[in-house]
Amino acid sequence: MNLKILLPYKLFADIKNVKSIVMETSEGCFGMLPNRLDCVAALVPGILSYRTTTQKTNYIAVDEGVMVKAGSAVLISVLNATGGTDLGKLGELIKTEFNKKEEDQRKAQRVIAKLERGFVYSFDKFRNH
Repeated sequence: MNLKILLPYKLFADIKNVKSIVMETSEGCFGMLPNRLDCVAALVPGILSYRTTTQKTNYIAVDEGVMVKAGSAVLISVLNATGGTDLGKLGELIKTEFNKKEEDQRKAQRVIAKLERGFVYSFDKFRNH
């Protein structure tokens, strides 16, 4: 298989001769071998592992995204990815960096709600005068 990992702004990795891939989806862990049928899966933040013909397992921390397998091509499009071999560091990265996004989204939603309340209050005040 040929594995391409795409980020919103660049090609993160283009790996040839991949023998197996394991990734985390919204339905659980998902493994893939070269003869698997074509498919699509939603990815959650986690560790993606793959083996090439060298039989060495490689690890990449990926953020949420989507995986598409078509023929021998596997395309993974994620918001963020970081490579490395130390699983402990990659696991910590997922906990701190990738999941920090959720807290930032909650903060943004609170700010938007305050702006909406202020707009409605000002509009109501304008309408009553």
